[in-house]
Amino acid sequence: MGSGHNRAVPSSVADPEDEDRRLPDTPYLAVDRAVLERNLAASAARARARGVAWRPHAKTHKSLAIGRLQLQHGAVGLTLATVGEAEIFAAGGFDDLFLAYPIWAAGRRADRLRALADAVALRVGVDSVAGADQLAEALRGAPVEVVVEVDSGHHRTGVDPRAAGELASHAVRRGLAVAGVFTFPGHAYAPGAREGAAADEARALDVAARALVAVGVDPRVRSGGTSPVDYLPLDDQPSLEFPITETRPGVSTFGDAQQVELGSTDVADCALTVVATVVHARHGEAVLDAGSKVLSTDRAAWATGHGRLPAHPQARVVALSEHHATVVFGEGSVPAVGSRVRVAPNHVCTSINLVDRLVVVEGDEVVDTWPVDARGANS
Repeated sequence: MGSGHNRAVPSSVADPEDEDRRLPDTPYLAVDRAVLERNLAASAARARARGVAWRPHAKTHKSLAIGRLQLQHGAVGLTLATVGEAEIFAAGGFDDLFLAYPIWAAGRRADRLRALADAVALRVGVDSVAGADQLAEALRGAPVEVVVEVDSGHHRTGVDPRAAGELASHAVRRGLAVAGVFTFPGHAYAPGAREGAAADEARALDVAARALVAVGVDPRVRSGGTSPVDYLPLDDQPSLEFPITETRPGVSTFGDAQQVELGSTDVADCALTVVATVVHARHGEAVLDAGSKVLSTDRAAWATGHGRLPAHPQARVVALSEHHATVVFGEGSVPAVGSRVRVAPNHVCTSINLVDRLVVVEGDEVVDTWPVDARGANS
C-alpha cells in the first residue's frame, strides 16, 4: 500500500493499464474522508442532543489522525482498550484518556500506568475487589480516576449494578479515587435488540449510581454507549435519578456491514471499505483478492455474509479463505475479471487492525495515507 498514488478506484469498473500503475495494489482499506467527517459530525450531534459528553472509542480506528478529527468535532477525550493504545495516543498529544477495561495492573503494566498518569488525565476501569487491590498497589497514589464497571446485560465483565457501591467503597478504602460507573451494553449487537439494550444500559447505570451514593461516593461519571445504541434516534429519555453523562461509541466512526444488517445505518454511510480486485468470475459469482487477512473472519451468527458491496446491494460474501473472498451476486451482473470493487467489512475494528495504513480518498482522488498507529498494541 503505497502513499504516492493520486487516484482512487471507481467501484466495479476495470481501469486502463496506465491508471492501474498509479493506484495502490489491492487489497487495501480506503477511507472516504467526506463520509467519515459526516459520521463524526452526526455522532457528536447525537451526543449533544442527548446532553451527554462524547468520548469515542479509538480502538476502532487506532489512528492519531482520526482521533484528532474526533476532538475537532467535539470529543471530550478518547476511550481506549489497552495500556499500549493509551501510550501511543499519549505520545501523540492526547491528554484525556479512558481505559474502559478492567485493567490488571501487575508487573511492567503497573509502571506503565504510573507513567501514563504523569502524562495525561487518565481514567481506568475496575470490576473486582482483586482488581481494585492490584490497582492500589500499582498506582501508589498516582493521579488516576477509577470507574466501576457494571453489567447491563451483556454478561461479559462488570459487577451487578446493585453491588457497585460495595466495590466502590472498597476501592476508596484502598486509596483509589472513584469517579463513577460505566457499562458496555454489548447485547445490542443482535437483530431487534438495540432499544432494549439502551434501556438496560440506562437502568443499570442509574442503579449503580444510587449504590455509590449510598456509600458516600459521588457518581459524577456515568459512562455508557456502543454503536448500535449510539445510532438510535433521540426519543423521550427515561426519567432516572442519575441519567447517563457520557457515551463511547466506536464503530459509528465508520459504520460497517454488521451495522447495516442491524438497521443502524445505511451502506452509503460506510466510510471505510476494502478495495479488492476480481480475480475469477463465473455465472452468478466472483472471487476477490481480499480474504480473511484483510476482511477478518468476524461474523455474527445472524449475519448473512462476510461483508457488503455498496455498489451491489444484493451481493453477499459467502466464503473466505486467507486471500480469497467468494461473492454471490444472484441475479445481478458479475463484475469482469480485473474490475475493482469495494467491500464494507462485517466488523471494521478487526479489519483495521490487519493493515498498516489507511488510504484516504476524496471523491475519486487519493489525498493522503494515515498510519494505523496503534495496530497490534494489545497489551
